[in-house]
Amino acid sequence: MTAFAGAAQAQSSVTVYGILDVGYVASNYNGTSITANAANVGNAAGGSTGGLNGKQITAGFGQSAESTSRIGFKGNEDLGGGTSAVFTLELGLSPNSNGAAASGTTTTTTALSTPAVFGQNNRQAFVGLKKNGIGTATVGTQYTPLFDVQSQTDAAGNNNLVGNMVYSGTLQSSTGSYNQGLAPYGGATANQNLNGDSGAYTTRVSNAVKFQSERMSGVAGQLFYAQANQTNNITGAQGASLNGGGVGGTNNNTAWGVNADYIWNKLQVVAAFQGIKSYNPAALATQTFAQSTFAAGTADSFGNNSSDQQGYAAAVYDFGILKTYLQYVNRKGTSLMDTSYTTTRSATQIGVKGNLTPVVTAYATMGAGNSAYYGQSLATNKFRGFQVGVDYFLSKRTNLYVAGGGFNQSGNGASALGQTAAAASGTNNSGTNAGMTGIAASNYAVGIRHTF
Repeated sequence: MTAFAGAAQAQSSVTVYGILDVGYVASNYNGTSITANAANVGNAAGGSTGGLNGKQITAGFGQSAESTSRIGFKGNEDLGGGTSAVFTLELGLSPNSNGAAASGTTTTTTALSTPAVFGQNNRQAFVGLKKNGIGTATVGTQYTPLFDVQSQTDAAGNNNLVGNMVYSGTLQSSTGSYNQGLAPYGGATANQNLNGDSGAYTTRVSNAVKFQSERMSGVAGQLFYAQANQTNNITGAQGASLNGGGVGGTNNNTAWGVNADYIWNKLQVVAAFQGIKSYNPAALATQTFAQSTFAAGTADSFGNNSSDQQGYAAAVYDFGILKTYLQYVNRKGTSLMDTSYTTTRSATQIGVKGNLTPVVTAYATMGAGNSAYYGQSLATNKFRGFQVGVDYFLSKRTNLYVAGGGFNQSGNGASALGQTAAAASGTNNSGTNAGMTGIAASNYAVGIRHTF
């Protein structure tokens, strides 16, 4: 007991923090997006009543419409000489889901231990060292450089309602949610190309090292690198079934990124770029050139043998009573097996946020963009969206809110690939899915949010 007490006293400070966000949430979905229509509202499979070409409306009490509910622990220990040890551990919460994993908190996380989507409920988990006057270096599951600056320059505060064209939030319903930020690519597992309702960028990456500089002369910057590589020599029955046997080689899963943040008087300008590269030689046996990244495949082949590049730039000007926002995001995925197969997504968004009274804040955003898939004869998908919201602050930590958003896309990437379900077996298929009716979705929420 004395040893534990001594360890506790050595810790300079530990802070418990979090957000609880609950309220009434409604959604309206109409279209053929496989993942959104099935995962969001529990629709029947394609061809069944209420299936892929249907319309679904949900309403009821939900959660995390304005901010994802979470609990976190952070602390620091003074090591002397201006150096301190720091840590953060943050987990998503689902106050209306009987203890289940929080919706919309993990699917934007790329786990570099494998190319598949990170499966735990970690939002952040890292430890590191801070040096006054220089910066902070940390290791663990962390936000990417793009997210760190994008989250500071979004008028709607990266809420979880549909309609944000730069953040690509979550289509919320009272029965669940569909996160539009699957990593490293958005969309259904049967389509894997970028669309308007796909993730605009990757939010978190595991196995990452980050250095964040302190702000000097108005400028702050960040360097980011992640790696989880291994070399295999597969023999025996398993090896014999892959590429003629003896499959080996290195699984290279890496990510890197940089950002810059400049503040001058009432103007803030930011820019970020990051890349994710995944190579898995064992997956080559079941993937043709066309299918290596973006065509139909199983969930565990999601993102194998691909390069993903993401960029962002934004400017914010504070007029005092009103802030104005201009944002641009661009993403490009390329197959490492055949570089003629690429998928792109870009979007621009404007926003305003202001104080109507000392305790009432309102915001509005409007954006548009397009996505395209190259390697097959496909049209470009055009999309647009908007969000509006009002916050009434009962105190510094508690507020009531009303928010809504809408999204519309001219085409549906799940159909646009020209692949049928048979392609999941690993063979090319030139068949065409029916129902290119586009996608339309809308959300609204009335709730209460408390931060602690």
